[in-house]
Amino acid sequence: MTGQEAPGAASDPAAPMLEITRGTATEEELAALIAVISEAYATEAADAVAEEPSVSAWTRTQRPLRRPLRRDIPWGRFSG
Repeated sequence: MTGQEAPGAASDPAAPMLEITRGTATEEELAALIAVISEAYATEAADAVAEEPSVSAWTRTQRPLRRPLRRDIPWGRFSG
């Protein structure tokens, strides 16, 4: 917002910022704009939830054939 900030705006760094660059908007127009943008932002944030991948019973009970190779240990465990 131009000129005035909401009381809790400084404490929330993720809050959307709105700046009017042209024209003069009335308080009613700004209130309507903020209401519409806030609703759209809240809806988008609620819909942006990642789905948890489904794990089959086969994957859950399957054991690896061997432990993964450790690349940090040289061959034969000799370092010199």
